[in-house]
Amino acid sequence: WGGHVVDVLGCVLLLLCLHERRQGALYPPGGDTYAHSVRLDGDIVLGGLFPVHARGDRGAPCGELKKEKGIHRLEAMMFAIDLINKDPDLLPNVTLGARVLDTCSRDTYALEQSLTFVQALIEKDGSDVRCANGDPPVFAKPDKIVGVIGASASSVSIMVANILRLFKIPQISYASTAPELSDNTRYDFFSRVVPPDSYQAQAMMDIVTAMGWNYVSTLASEGNYGESGVEAFVQISRETGGVCIAQSLKIPREPRPGEFDKIIRRLLETSNARAVIMFANEDDIRRVLDAARRNNQTGHFLWVGSDSWGSKISPVIGQERVAEGAITILPKRASVDAFDRYFRSRSLSNNRRNVWFAEFWEENFNCKLGMHGKRPGSPKKCTGLEKVGRDSSYEQEGKVQFVMDAVYAMAHALHRMHRQRCHGNPGFCQDMADNIDGKELLSHIRAVSFNGSANTPVVFNENGDAPGRYDIFQYQITNRSTPEYRVIGTWTNKLYLNVDSMRWRRGDSSLPSSVCSVPCRTGERKKVVKGVPCCWHCERCEGYHYQASEFTCELCPYEMRPDANRTGCVPIPIVKLEWHSPWAVIPVFISMLGIVATSFVVVTFVRYNDTPIVRASGREMSYVLLTGIFLCYAITFLMIAAPDVGVCSFRRIFLGLGMCFSYAALLTKTNRIHRIFEQGKKSVTAPRFISPASQLAITFSLISVQLLGVFVWFAVDPPHTVVDYGEQRTQDPASARGVLKCDISDLSLICSLGYSILLMVTCTVYAIKTRGVPETFNEAKPIGFTMYTTCIVWLAFIPIFFGTSQSAERMYIQTTTLTVSLSLSASVSLGLLYMPKVYVILLHPEQNVPKRKRSFKAIVTAAAMSGKLGQKGGDRPNGEVKTELWGFSGDFSLEHTYKKHFASQRILITHTV
Repeated sequence: WGGHVVDVLGCVLLLLCLHERRQGALYPPGGDTYAHSVRLDGDIVLGGLFPVHARGDRGAPCGELKKEKGIHRLEAMMFAIDLINKDPDLLPNVTLGARVLDTCSRDTYALEQSLTFVQALIEKDGSDVRCANGDPPVFAKPDKIVGVIGASASSVSIMVANILRLFKIPQISYASTAPELSDNTRYDFFSRVVPPDSYQAQAMMDIVTAMGWNYVSTLASEGNYGESGVEAFVQISRETGGVCIAQSLKIPREPRPGEFDKIIRRLLETSNARAVIMFANEDDIRRVLDAARRNNQTGHFLWVGSDSWGSKISPVIGQERVAEGAITILPKRASVDAFDRYFRSRSLSNNRRNVWFAEFWEENFNCKLGMHGKRPGSPKKCTGLEKVGRDSSYEQEGKVQFVMDAVYAMAHALHRMHRQRCHGNPGFCQDMADNIDGKELLSHIRAVSFNGSANTPVVFNENGDAPGRYDIFQYQITNRSTPEYRVIGTWTNKLYLNVDSMRWRRGDSSLPSSVCSVPCRTGERKKVVKGVPCCWHCERCEGYHYQASEFTCELCPYEMRPDANRTGCVPIPIVKLEWHSPWAVIPVFISMLGIVATSFVVVTFVRYNDTPIVRASGREMSYVLLTGIFLCYAITFLMIAAPDVGVCSFRRIFLGLGMCFSYAALLTKTNRIHRIFEQGKKSVTAPRFISPASQLAITFSLISVQLLGVFVWFAVDPPHTVVDYGEQRTQDPASARGVLKCDISDLSLICSLGYSILLMVTCTVYAIKTRGVPETFNEAKPIGFTMYTTCIVWLAFIPIFFGTSQSAERMYIQTTTLTVSLSLSASVSLGLLYMPKVYVILLHPEQNVPKRKRSFKAIVTAAAMSGKLGQKGGDRPNGEVKTELWGFSGDFSLEHTYKKHFASQRILITHTV
């Protein structure tokens, strides 16, 4: 570092030498040294840097005069010094002086000018220099500058700060806001009474966020102020997220023709990014607005300007419509009334200390001062009697307050040092006159705290920055007033924005948008475009997914479905088969008819219990069979009833029990017939177990197997209800339903009905075996027809029941199919086996009379003879052999057939030969 410092000092000395030669600092006695600056004598001299002139064109260092940013600010410093010198309590009996230089709004020129401030700190060796007459030269003693007020532009302050820190000269800026200057390791002698752009960038970010804008472009003037401001804004956007930078453009220091039109076209490439964050000087702002107007983009862009725009009129003159709605920011300030009175009182006669005031006078009043005036083309001659504010417009420049605060901050720091060095004695003591240490003065500057010229507190943090306090303006055009900047909010570490007072194009109060993608609707997730987090595509949460967050959809729990907005999950409605449903009405109607018919048959049989037909039908087995038929009808009500533990228990018991009763009885009867006729072919002895008691025992043995299986089922898997959410889980969640049902699986159902179906199939086999029984012998054939029809019903049931397992209406279809199949099976048995008997009993009672009895031996002999006659029947060409066997069957009562109807307790065997 030591080597670098030596190099820098060497460069400074070289520049200083060139500066002295250019400015004529090496003068013979009596030379005018201060023609290029303002000088106020004093015990303590402060330096001042102000942009009195604009940047020059075509190589010229300086351009036109800046009335507000130059003269107003310069006069504010001299006015503050006058007030301090008159204040008996601040630096008593100590006079402040000043040496004010013009930076011409150019950093390189300002660096050259600021070398004046360090001249007194560099010893000059004139031993080798002689005047023309041989006398040694007389050096003009330069003022010793203890501190500098300025500069204005951040780029100028940065350039000057690098020099002043080498000579430990404190510097307080009134307008430089670049965040770079907060680096206390590089700019340790720099302070400022305005907040840095890092605060400003945060305030602008808060404005953008409050407006709901998340896609913006940035535009910066080339240089420290613009580039560092945009950099701070971009950095904050990265840290906080939520705001994306569409484009970040830079305005060159020396823009070529058409450059601003090109910038507008570039901004239009991302037309959704209507908001443009501007850190640019007022000249660039004016030219950007003009380019937007030329490209017919009035009203498209939403300008957000930094404090360089603030509430200035110059950038928007003649371009009011393009600038309409612009939001600008400015450090919180107030007009200093005392300065207004002071400046309005200035004239050519009482303000000769300001070497640029005559030029200001010509510019302000558009007149010419004599032959050597700066405005040779002006037709009007200045009289010197013009008055500021009366013969010309006047409005206090926005940074006047901060210039005065900067001077007062330096004065308060000197006052603190004066009290320490001079022990409270008034006047400029020798200890302070001999040496004012810059580092010591800097510590006093950082420690000051007072109310400034606008009655706002002036303090510095450890980096020399002032706290962030901003006013938020909007440039508005209304029908009732001229275009103006209106305060719409403030920012003091937090944004306070009055959105209701904001107005946009043509007075519209609705907030415009500057977004890459419109917000997704509820129930949609954002699919972010890679690399651009503010741009996304909206994707609907489909199926059973809901919007869990802004970017994700998640699957609802199995028993739930998304709500209407798909922002959460709600329970799936639970349904069951209702009594009023068409799927229930038809089975119930059939079942009720069946129950009525069955009850009618039972009542008839009980009423005519001792008649031949009832006795011949086998009363005991008939009642068992009718019980089974009744249960087949009754199970419909259990299948439709609301499921609970009790209903589920009864379903398990009675689901297969009705069929088991029916087919166990029929199987016993067909087996008995088959054994009787098979036994008759061998001998005339009666088969075993054909008595009514034996038949009942066999039947109930078969039924007990079904009951045993049910009880085992109860033990292994106790009955309970379950809600099946998969049965009606449709693609559209709105149609999804949970089905409340008994926990009976398809396999359990097959097992429950399987035994009954086995009895049915076995019964059918015996019916087929007994199909050869003579037509007039018992009811083997009606049983056969019953079993054939029942098999057809259940063969149709199986594909319907299991083929609808994937249907959303599965519960309704399967329940209806099962109950109707059971009812049809019962109806077939009831219709084919008992309705003909009831018909004879009720409508033909004459046929329900007893006939002559015969022994079982005779009956079996007749059955054997029937077979032999059948073998010889083919030898008779004509004729008919009839053999009638009359006899009682006793209590075992064979079921007799009849020619037209049943005959009472007889066996009529007719064989045609």
